[in-house]
Amino acid sequence: MTRHFLKDDDLTPLEQEAILERAIKLKSDRYSERPFEGPQTVAVIFDKTSTRTRVSFAVGIADLGGVPLILDTAVSQLGKKESVADTAKVLERQVSQIVWRTYAQSGLEEMAANSSVPVINALSDSWHPCQLLADLMTIREQFGKTKGLKLAYVGDAANNMANSYLVACALAGMSVSVAAPEGYLPDESVVARAREIAAMMGGVVEVTTDPREAVLGANVIATDTWISMGMEEEAERRKADFAGFSVDQKLMDLASPDAVFLHCLPAYRGFEVSAEVIDGPRSLVWQEAENRLHAQKALMAWLAEQN
Repeated sequence: MTRHFLKDDDLTPLEQEAILERAIKLKSDRYSERPFEGPQTVAVIFDKTSTRTRVSFAVGIADLGGVPLILDTAVSQLGKKESVADTAKVLERQVSQIVWRTYAQSGLEEMAANSSVPVINALSDSWHPCQLLADLMTIREQFGKTKGLKLAYVGDAANNMANSYLVACALAGMSVSVAAPEGYLPDESVVARAREIAAMMGGVVEVTTDPREAVLGANVIATDTWISMGMEEEAERRKADFAGFSVDQKLMDLASPDAVFLHCLPAYRGFEVSAEVIDGPRSLVWQEAENRLHAQKALMAWLAEQN
């Protein structure tokens, strides 16, 4: 059966750990693995604009000996004149893996159901699992481990990043505390799944509307933009709704003395995070951004072995 990576818990805790260890090795010896030697082609499909995802996958596929085939749906048939299922059947005969940055999770599920080659979720409205592999790799580099640490996520928790933080960090043996205003709290089914995993892995999952409570004792504080693509018309209302949820130095000072800051980018200084924090000594955002490359290479190499 073909292995895909559509959401964070498509990996077991042991598989996640193995990929993170592999990513750290690939970072130190960048060209040591060449699973796409040939070269084989990997399709990288974009429904949304992208900087980090496009660059990290294109560079990573080349590092692994392959050729990235970048497809923008604005100039392809996908979802217009040709169904997702039919597209999958065409691509599987010509490429080794399919990477897709899209909107609905259901599209990725349909692609995977009709593909004999691995499908990777490079971002959907529901999950951002590749970002979490990079974040967990960054945490391991900083602390030498993930198990037993606490991550606090502050801001819009009714989104893909909060979902992935809850589940991926629980898989890594971390405790997770999420703080968001009423109306922006995470989906209850995602929280329930994270708590189920955390109970097995020794962590705790908490959800609150008080950011000060959430960050107490946290080793990592993370946030995301309040205004994602497609939400521009809601900008003013969201700025008002998230008043008090900006990660500033006062909030960082309530966390553990060794606490670091993460943000998947792009960031809006003065909104979800202050310039003092994101540009300060406790910010790991540039290391985190680089680690998208190494974590995704490890994932693609691992998937190549499974299939």
